[in-house]
Amino acid sequence: MAIRDDFPPAGSDYMGGESDGYEYKTIFAGSSLEKSFAMVRQFLKEEGYGDVPLPKDASELLYFKLPVRHSQLRMFEDNGYVHNPIKILFSPDGRRKNLLILCLYNEQDPQHLLKFHRRLP
Repeated sequence: MAIRDDFPPAGSDYMGGESDGYEYKTIFAGSSLEKSFAMVRQFLKEEGYGDVPLPKDASELLYFKLPVRHSQLRMFEDNGYVHNPIKILFSPDGRRKNLLILCLYNEQDPQHLLKFHRRLP
């Protein structure tokens, strides 16, 4: 069953990622950013997110990377591509250039939109 249809429960470990029942997070690290992004695209397709718009390739994905050098400034924005219900984020420290963090969000949660856009207190 695909994640989008059967979201992993809290505390579960699915395909190397972790879930808290609302957010599922996993890491992809290929030998290049292109390979990491290809893995992310394939995973999304297999898990029921094939209809979510994505950048056409890794070079287009780089347009979503924040140019700020100081990590403290990045704490308030997602450093990567965001399109409900997914986030594809770059390495938080910026040193692992081929690493992508994929976050999937449970669309069945009654407060999904508020949680996804961080609008809850």
